[in-house]
Amino acid sequence: MTDTTAASGHDDRYKVLTPICISAVIIPLVFTGPAISTPAVGRDLGGDQASLSWIVNAYAIAFGGCVMAAGALGDHIGRKRCFVSGLVLFTITSVLIGFTPNLLALNLLRAVEGIGGAFVLTSATSLLAQEFEGDERTRAFSLLGTAFGAGLAFGPIASGFLIETLGWRSPYFAIALISILILAFGTPRIRESRNPDAKGIDWSGTILFTAGTGAAYLWDRPGTTGRVGQRSRRCALHRLGAAAHRLRDCGTTERPTDAGPVAVPLSPVYRVQILPVATGFSFIALIVYLPIWFIAVQARDEFAAGLAILPPTAPMLVVPLLAGRLARRLSPGILSGVGFLISAAGALLLLGMSPGTSVWPMVLPMLLIGIGSGIPCGLMDALSVSVVPKERAGMAAGIFTTMRVAGEAIAIAAIGAALIGFTVGRLSVRSTEQTITLPETAAVLANGIGSGATVNLGASVSALVYESYTDAFHAVLIVLAVLAALAAMVCFLTLRTSTAKLPT
Repeated sequence: MTDTTAASGHDDRYKVLTPICISAVIIPLVFTGPAISTPAVGRDLGGDQASLSWIVNAYAIAFGGCVMAAGALGDHIGRKRCFVSGLVLFTITSVLIGFTPNLLALNLLRAVEGIGGAFVLTSATSLLAQEFEGDERTRAFSLLGTAFGAGLAFGPIASGFLIETLGWRSPYFAIALISILILAFGTPRIRESRNPDAKGIDWSGTILFTAGTGAAYLWDRPGTTGRVGQRSRRCALHRLGAAAHRLRDCGTTERPTDAGPVAVPLSPVYRVQILPVATGFSFIALIVYLPIWFIAVQARDEFAAGLAILPPTAPMLVVPLLAGRLARRLSPGILSGVGFLISAAGALLLLGMSPGTSVWPMVLPMLLIGIGSGIPCGLMDALSVSVVPKERAGMAAGIFTTMRVAGEAIAIAAIGAALIGFTVGRLSVRSTEQTITLPETAAVLANGIGSGATVNLGASVSALVYESYTDAFHAVLIVLAVLAALAAMVCFLTLRTSTAKLPT
């Protein structure tokens, strides 16, 4: 069984890196920009916080639910074709969002944009896997991780600047412009590749998995209480269980071939998935909620909050590339485990944060979190496709990207719910007499502080709420440190063997 396009040995394959790495910069921009713009969108188009949250959630759920199908589809019809299709969707939806008249249309377009993101990221990974082998593949994927890190590092700052100067619609026009430039000058350099034995897509499995991804979010969503919340959780549990059952049985959304089932060997592929899931909790969730803490508790504006989280995001510019170089000599599993331990240490040191603390004492802990998370981020893309034959790279990339995006979405929802729960718990201990009415405060938190929106409270109540919210952040940091340490142990025990090493 061979791929229609073998890994090239000519120098032109390095030209493929430019458009793919630029597209990797766009992915975090499409996620972080709309998240920061949520308050401005609310002021312009209206809508409660639950509706506004779907600006991010619609994209994340569509992205996470479609990446596995996008990988299998790329194997079937061509990875370049899927890559171009994703960029076209980015361009069209971003322009339409720039002129959208209401919140419902915006949320629907964001879901379509999420499908485009699934096509772009999964195809980019598969295309690199086809062009490079051995140490060159490791370096290429390290550059891909660095590009993704650049989007994470500067995305919040760039988006905040554009929103403050040109309005909330401007980041979408910027995304459309970058997509057009890649289509015009980058994609002609990319060669087509596909799996000649691919037979089609399991659409029922895709739909079921997408429903399961959405159910996982609904299960963790804060503010869902009462009988409605119980019914929603029961429904979510049924959908999530069905999706997990389908994923266990199939291992992919690609149909069987004449040579037998295409499901990859369970152990190598699924051992690697600990890396994106753990990174979702130890890093992605933090860079979502740390700006909210800076905005809500320390009264910083969006641009200042973006600058404040440079310490954890800036290492993503260089650490993934350095990790790729170290992987030539050391096991990627061992390196990833060390990275998670560094991240755990940073989370524990960050316990010194308080409402009156300057950002400077927080720089070192946040740097450690960014450095530690950057190590597995620079290795996990290459690991995900190194455990399968090249002609199955699209499928493996789909499974990996699914776990990355679904893990990040669940981590964000779970950490958000934990912050609200811990905050209300701390308020119940701190409040005395009738200073605070807990049901009202819980509603304020669910619709205000926890989402980054501005909340008008009395001075004494605000101080108590912000102190409790910071205490909740401390509890979450401890949990994240424990999870990172456990992820390190899993890496040391299961990814240190030769089956998990990158090709040399």
